[in-house]
Amino acid sequence: MSKKRKIDVKAFKRRLVGMRQDIEALSHVTEEERQPVELDQTTVGRLSRMDALQNQAMQLEAQRRRTVEIQRIDAALKRIDEGEFGYCVSCGGDIEPKRLENDPTTPTCFDCAEMSAVKPGH
Repeated sequence: MSKKRKIDVKAFKRRLVGMRQDIEALSHVTEEERQPVELDQTTVGRLSRMDALQNQAMQLEAQRRRTVEIQRIDAALKRIDEGEFGYCVSCGGDIEPKRLENDPTTPTCFDCAEMSAVKPGH
């Protein structure tokens, strides 16, 4: 594509790599909290065990969200490597620079994102 670039792709790449590293570090820190909860009632009371199960469930969901975010980051990094970063994957038009500043992982321009949000089943 021979469109003029209004964005600093190298800066976005550094930002995305940093975001990925932060998410991976957080994932490592919370790894123990996602482990199976001991069900031995002699060592843990019923309420403490329920709290532990709830905490485990919350950490598992947080990890699922981190995994999705890493996938989005990796997709954005791939678009950078392929020279497609900043272009909408739906229409090929420019993604607004402010939209990328807000979320560098966004794959679509505002119009295409809005269209997919109003389509039934999406």
